[in-house]
Amino acid sequence: MTPPAVVFDLDGVLLDSETAWTRAETRLFERYGRTYGADEKRLLIGGSLGETAEELERLLERPGASEGLLEELLALAAEEFAGPVEPMPGALELVGELRRTGRPMAVASNSQRRLVDLALDGSGLGEAFDAVVAGDEVAHPKPAPDLYLEACRRLGTAPDGALAIEDSPRGATAARTAGLFVIGIPYLPGLELDADLLAGSLEDAGVRAVLGLPPSPDARPGTPRRRPPRRPRG
Repeated sequence: MTPPAVVFDLDGVLLDSETAWTRAETRLFERYGRTYGADEKRLLIGGSLGETAEELERLLERPGASEGLLEELLALAAEEFAGPVEPMPGALELVGELRRTGRPMAVASNSQRRLVDLALDGSGLGEAFDAVVAGDEVAHPKPAPDLYLEACRRLGTAPDGALAIEDSPRGATAARTAGLFVIGIPYLPGLELDADLLAGSLEDAGVRAVLGLPPSPDARPGTPRRRPPRRPRG
């Protein structure tokens, strides 16, 4: 059987760029005399640029200012992303293993292309993937399936022969709707992801098993959903 292709979300899955987003969001809220906390993060995590703009307008109580607020946030995020963005635990090792086996891999991110490139290049993963698709390159970003369908198209694989790894409800919904097998690694406690396998990190034994890799010595078991997980077609 052909091992399935793997499509990674970026922020919070491959890279700890959600931390950079949190710093940028905190700075934006401070500009307008507001406090940014966990509740606000839950509303913004994994959102498309349009959804983020609408939430910022509402949360900051700035009617009609959504586009300007989004541009402010993106400028702050670019400053944060210009510094090195740390990989998530096990990300570099996992991508390296998959690359050595010749596994087709892609990134599908709701972020702007300029931010995706900044983050990947700064982490040393800029050349690791066969395809990279950003939220401003498709008609409808997550939770629509477009990003995952385009990633699979660029990899030359059918969606039911691919795996997605996601950390947010919007992202998991996008991958599920596109027809991929979904591995969910929630970025925040209590996030509900529609996933075939739930895990705590990329190092978990369940994640590695589904990817066809041997367990690492320190791996923890993933948490399967109550229904039997689908196996990606190979």
